[in-house]
Amino acid sequence: MDQIEQLYHNDFGVAFYWVKNDKILREKVQLVFKETGFYLSLSELMKFSANIETTCRNIKCSDCKLREHCHKFLLETPFPGLELAVSESEAMQLKDLVSGTLFQVQLDNYLNDFCKN
Repeated sequence: MDQIEQLYHNDFGVAFYWVKNDKILREKVQLVFKETGFYLSLSELMKFSANIETTCRNIKCSDCKLREHCHKFLLETPFPGLELAVSESEAMQLKDLVSGTLFQVQLDNYLNDFCKN
């Protein structure tokens, strides 16, 4: 089994880099949630984050009896033609997972660039 370098996790999923031959593969992030795994570049992760943000803004469940239990929201992924059906709760948890991952990736990139100088 390959090693991983964990970036971020919450109760919904985990994000990590793969480690191969003792080298951290930072070109893409493995995102795993529910029964789904995405292997995303930074630009794809940022696009996915924007899509999640848009979906979360459009959720209007406050008066619905099925709140947080239906899967009526389609979330666009960075892959053309692939959308995920998510509930309000899942969308919010995925938003946290992706935002936390982006924060950690950007912080790591900043520190790596800063420390090189």
